[in-house]
Formats: sequence, structure tokens, C-alpha cells
Amino acid sequence: MTQLRRFAQVDVFTATPLKGNPLAVVIDAGGLSDDEMAAFARWTNLSETTFLLPPTDQGSAQGADYRVRIFTPGGELPFAGHPTLGSAHAFLASGGDAKKPGEVVQECGIGLVRVKRDGPRLAFAAPPLKRSGPVDVATRAQAIASLRIAPEAVLDVVWCDNGPGWLAARLSDAASVLTLQPDFAVMGKLKLGVVGAYPDGSECQFEVRAFVPDIGVPEDPVTGSLNAGLALWLQESGLAGDSYVAAQGAALGRAGRVHVSRDAEATWIGGDVTPLIHGQVRL
Repeated sequence: MTQLRRFAQVDVFTATPLKGNPLAVVIDAGGLSDDEMAAFARWTNLSETTFLLPPTDQGSAQGADYRVRIFTPGGELPFAGHPTLGSAHAFLASGGDAKKPGEVVQECGIGLVRVKRDGPRLAFAAPPLKRSGPVDVATRAQAIASLRIAPEAVLDVVWCDNGPGWLAARLSDAASVLTLQPDFAVMGKLKLGVVGAYPDGSECQFEVRAFVPDIGVPEDPVTGSLNAGLALWLQESGLAGDSYVAAQGAALGRAGRVHVSRDAEATWIGGDVTPLIHGQVRL
């Protein structure tokens, strides 16, 4: 039955409105069918729309505070980063009561994800990689061809898959990342992230771009799940230190900032969340 439900729209990975990645959140999503969720996500036409639900019995027993379902215009995702931070912010701002002080536990398609307060920001624990290491020859060739650059311009093509299916191409520098003009027809079903380093002394250490044309998002403005996978790979391979800031979104007129830090517990992916809209939606 159609009813009024609490609704929020937030800008994630930015403290400046309109410079991050927007997220629509239906806070009272109980009773909505899969088709209704998918239809609303197509209607918002954002890279992701989330729906907050009570945790499952198993999730609750393991400490989950809420359950989230994450939809793109093209389908559902088991996990995504900016929806994790934005959903946790919406849960807390709407009066959600977390079981542990200073921490929220989210249940989603990959299981439980911890979100902590990190100063003025929220940060989620990067999930372990489901698939890592170099990609096969055919996938590497497809990724490079889709970026329309010479094979020798690509330093690595590796899996950074923490649920959505990410693979990552590393270029020689951030400037090369920013000038990419991909061929999305060649890219096909690949979920392809690209990363390149800035010179020493720059505000940010890396520039990141994320391309996911198969799910209706040719380029995502700022991508938490990709940055989480990249962080685990870059830190493990010695290409990044324990703490750094990645920039994403410049090619789309955004200025997203992803704050990465590693401690004894986890690698944390943090960012500011700026609320823009709150009210009700009739669904």
C-alpha cells in the first residue's frame, strides 16, 4: 500500500554541497517489494538509492543496527561505499539507535560492515577482497582497449573485487587518469576503476575514476567500494602508506575526497557527508 515514508538525500565524500556523490535514502522502507525499490532507483536516476530496513534475525544477533538494500538504475548491488556512509548518516540523523557508542553496524549483501565516527567524518572498514591479483590476458586487453590508451601506458590491471566486481587499471600519473575518454561499448560489462598518483607534495596522493556502464552509471562521481578495494591493493603492494587522500570526480565537475587510514583493526574508508534534502516520499 502506498504510504508516506521518511526520505533523505545526502552528498557523500564532500563537505561542500554539490561536489560529492549524491545518495537517495528511503529511511522507512519496510513493505516495499524488489520491483518497487528498483523502480524508485530508476526514477531518482542517481548512481545509487538505498532502502533502510530492520536487520535480519541473524544480522541482529551479530550486532547489526539496520539492513540496507542498494540499487543502481540498472539493478541491485551487494555492497557499495558511498551508500554505506550516506545510509549510516541517514540512520543516525533520523534517530537510529546504534548498539555500540561511536559505531554503526550495517547489514548488506556481503554481510556486516562496520562504520565508525572518525572526527567530523564517517568511515567504513574496507571489506576483504573476494578476488585479487592480475587479471587474465583477455580481460586486460578489453580494459585497455576500452580506455583507448596504449598498452604501455598501463602499469597494472588487477582485481580489486570486494563484492561489486571491481578491477583496476593503474596509470603512470593522475594527469593521465583525468584525460581518459573511455569507449563504453568496448568496456561492456566490466566494472573498471582507474588510478594514478599525483606528484609528491600534492593535496591528494591519487586521482581515481570509476566506470560502470553496464549498470546504468557510465562514470560514478565518487566511489567508496572501489577506493576500498584500491586501498587494500595499494597498501599491500607498497604503493601507498597507511594514510592518504584520494581525489575523485574532477572529470564530472565534482571534488570528492576519500580519506584512507589503516590501523591494527582495518583499513578505513572515510568521507564527509553533507545533508541536502529531508522530508517524505510517497511510495
